[in-house]
Amino acid sequence: MCGIAGLIKFRGDAKANIQRMNDRMVHRGPDDNGVYISDNKEVALGHRRLSIVDLSKNGAQPMTSHSGRMVMVYNGEIYNNKDVKQKLIADGFATDSDFRGSSDTEVLLEAIEYYGAKEALSMCKGMFGIAVYDTKEGTVTLARDRVGEKPLYYGNVAGALGFASDLGCIRVVDGFDNEINTDVLDIYFTEGYIPAPYTIYKGINKLEAGTLLTIDINTLKTTETVYWSMKETAKRGQDNPFKGTRQEASMELERLLKESIKGQMVADVPVGAFLSAGIDSSTIVALMQDLQPGKVRTFTIGMEDKAYNEAVYAAEIAKHLGTEHTELYITEKDAKAVIPKLAKMFAEPFADSSQIPTYLVSKMTRDHVTVSLSGDGGDELFCGYTSYESISRIWGKMHGIPYPIRKAASAMVLGSPLSKKEIYRIKGTLLGAEGPVDLHRMEHETDPLTKMIALKKGNLPYKYTELQNGFLNEVNHETMLMDMLVYHPDDILVKVDRTAMAVSLETRVPMLDRDVLEFAWTLPVEYLREGNVGKQVLRDVLYRYVPREMMERPKKGFSIPIEKWLLESDLRDWAEGLLNKEKIAQQGILDPDVVEKIWTDFTERGIYRIQIWYILMFQQWYEEEFIKK
Repeated sequence: MCGIAGLIKFRGDAKANIQRMNDRMVHRGPDDNGVYISDNKEVALGHRRLSIVDLSKNGAQPMTSHSGRMVMVYNGEIYNNKDVKQKLIADGFATDSDFRGSSDTEVLLEAIEYYGAKEALSMCKGMFGIAVYDTKEGTVTLARDRVGEKPLYYGNVAGALGFASDLGCIRVVDGFDNEINTDVLDIYFTEGYIPAPYTIYKGINKLEAGTLLTIDINTLKTTETVYWSMKETAKRGQDNPFKGTRQEASMELERLLKESIKGQMVADVPVGAFLSAGIDSSTIVALMQDLQPGKVRTFTIGMEDKAYNEAVYAAEIAKHLGTEHTELYITEKDAKAVIPKLAKMFAEPFADSSQIPTYLVSKMTRDHVTVSLSGDGGDELFCGYTSYESISRIWGKMHGIPYPIRKAASAMVLGSPLSKKEIYRIKGTLLGAEGPVDLHRMEHETDPLTKMIALKKGNLPYKYTELQNGFLNEVNHETMLMDMLVYHPDDILVKVDRTAMAVSLETRVPMLDRDVLEFAWTLPVEYLREGNVGKQVLRDVLYRYVPREMMERPKKGFSIPIEKWLLESDLRDWAEGLLNKEKIAQQGILDPDVVEKIWTDFTERGIYRIQIWYILMFQQWYEEEFIKK
């Protein structure tokens, strides 16, 4: 796990600026620092290293290929790098002794040169953000892993093209003057994050998952190529469903997860796992412990408030599985102390409040290990969220009514006095859904104030609005696909990557293995959900290791009582300082009257909207980046 940076056709002091970019992300790679400047001065590459595999200088970056043609900086891990290496040898590229060391970096670089980036990445299983300079072709190719575990930002800065693992790195380049992208704020205040390809800055994008971007260093013209598509994988899986029984499906899933975990446990540094007492993390830990002869290191955090505490249950599971378990009970003071760090950690507005406990569990975990496996992905791949059941149920009731009639009825309800009552406003909004995709998106848009927070109405398209209704034949799979395209990469994976890397902890997600992903999309919905209980086939795997009764309890995850805390003196003072009406009016970005209403509805009438945290995180970011500079 590392951080990369680069500048193409930068007309200032490229070396000094790359070093500044490297310094900005020292947390992503505290073990080493490297800079490369091409002979023609057109390409500058930077790298920060967190040493995981091959701790020697043989894994140092920027790395030049054996032939001298390619130079690469790379953030991530290739779990099947030994298989790729053996293929290179079998195909006559080299002998084993020709490789300088055992790093996956060297194998990946040589595979890209020999096979080309698209073919090489198609055979790799892993997580990555990559930049490869081809000195012969005069191009730089950027690439991101299939699901988007590792970040990669790029865009125009000071007349050059810059890219980095951390958006904050691009901001420190001399001459950076990109304006705030106010067009994207409608989406941010709806979702709580900014989805790819957008960022908070105009002219700067997130590279899409599963995508290559080739840049001509002479013209800065870019060409985008998709080497793996979640949409097409889901479609192919649904068109070719698994033919076996549910028990056979669970056996195959267990086999694939074990293969994934086995590959992801490989490291030359200590490895552990997060354990939140949920189905997903418990499954990963159970299989890790089954594969490892010694005790797996597991980590969880607890809270004194029982409504938010899973540490007791996690300890029970850890004891049953025989792991070496560490827990940390956090206080309100601990959690609140994280808030001032969030703006720099995420480098743009990001407002999933579980970012706070995720940071704290990562910080505690890093005291013991350098790599931690995570259970993320189980809900989206195996129909775990209760919202999937509700969408399926609601759509089942309304899909028989012709859309023109529903649309007219929706407009009638929303235009009537009934819409003043929340229940009718929600029903009226959802009634106008064209299909399950619309229904899933509209769940976030039933409150009219959401679209009124930002003064500028952006109306930008993004994957929640672009996915065609009826793309898949089954409602649950369609909503799961939406989340795997947007919510999972742009919220869950961002949260885990940024909070863990803030303390130099590498996180790995076994459920996002290519083979697990492709298998999951072949499973029929009846193998995934019974009534309103999801993840059935995943539970079948887990219950071979952990008693069912130990797992059948409401899920809490790593969460905090943010609503309660915001009403208390110290955090309330912080919030009211950020939401000061005169300050917001002077900024000219948000509507001060709307913000005031949302806050007073909460403090005076007890109406909590999740947008309160979204606004606070925007204001915190704005103050850190523009007021305190």
